[in-house]
Amino acid sequence: MSIEIRRAVVADAETVLTMLGELAAYQDQQQYVTASVHDWEGFLEREDVIVLLAEVDGSVAGYVSALRRPYLWVGGDQLALDDLYVREAFRDAGVGRRLMLGLARYALPDRLPIGWGLRLENTAGYRFYERLGAKLVTKTAAGWSPEAYEAQLNE
Repeated sequence: MSIEIRRAVVADAETVLTMLGELAAYQDQQQYVTASVHDWEGFLEREDVIVLLAEVDGSVAGYVSALRRPYLWVGGDQLALDDLYVREAFRDAGVGRRLMLGLARYALPDRLPIGWGLRLENTAGYRFYERLGAKLVTKTAAGWSPEAYEAQLNE
């Protein structure tokens, strides 16, 4: 089995969005995916949006997405990993590891730290990232919707 990792281009927008939908369905989060193919075409044109695709024998097997953004505590940039997804037929074949190493190759020239969030119940994910040598720190993520903060502003 040959695994090729490449950076996604604008023509891959529909493929990436399809896999994002698959990931959202797997996590029972489909209702939160509102991005369109047009949105993804715009994302993939941006230098600060990094999406790597894994192809196995010509079939798209998964992706990793990250944003390059300022890391104010260290006075430089970081890669904020958004998603790592491997399609079911390709799991346990080294695809996820290859995607993560591809992201590491992208980060290495500028020595960018890579950070991400992980659901507490994702025990397989914890094991996977620990095998890569990642340091796992428990942290709660918070989200403030426009409706919620608008209500506060209107009080």
